[in-house]
Amino acid sequence: MAHKLFNEDILEQLRNGTAKFELVSSAVPSVAATPNRNKSLFGIGNCSTLFFARIGSSFGGQSPAMKKLERFSVQKVTGDGRCLFRALVKGMAYNKGIVLNQREERENADELRMAVKEAVCENEGDRNLYEEALIAITVDEPLKRYCQRIGRSDFWGGESELLVLSKLCKQPIIVYIPEHEHRGGGLGSGFIPIAEYGSEFKKGSSRKAVRLLYSGRNHYDLLL
Repeated sequence: MAHKLFNEDILEQLRNGTAKFELVSSAVPSVAATPNRNKSLFGIGNCSTLFFARIGSSFGGQSPAMKKLERFSVQKVTGDGRCLFRALVKGMAYNKGIVLNQREERENADELRMAVKEAVCENEGDRNLYEEALIAITVDEPLKRYCQRIGRSDFWGGESELLVLSKLCKQPIIVYIPEHEHRGGGLGSGFIPIAEYGSEFKKGSSRKAVRLLYSGRNHYDLLL
């Protein structure tokens, strides 16, 4: 029960934008993963998802996170509930030298959302390929309710969808937070990585990672 309450507290912080992050020296489990000594680091038999950060309550001026500080330009994404999916399709298109118009971006974003629904909700035979995502989903709500919600165009994507889409698209994805959010306010124009998905698809491939910026209130933009 204590583990469940702890997860609920963290998820609420992520939803309302009050979560703060600190860098860790070694990988830590997803907030959704249940510890199990007989399984791998994230509790499901593989280490394809790397977490560089965890929720933290306080930060010193010399936080190890600052050693990971990177500089990018921010490409704003429309905040219509599709922002995660919009940012992904926009980033994947950019890596191929393609520029999407607003209609194409919206349609492709909806295709990604429905691809997640098909993988998790409709294709029971392959559902076990996305066990990490299923754990993340069912920590917060029953799978049936999730499958009803994801069919709506204003569905907000997050960790669960990143876990699925990184595998479906064979796409490395890195999520960042703004430097000033790590500091708890004030100045700072850089970005700090907090999680990576699909890292296995970087090996022996020229496929570039898509970099997403997570900033407050569940909004994602694209970093270039």
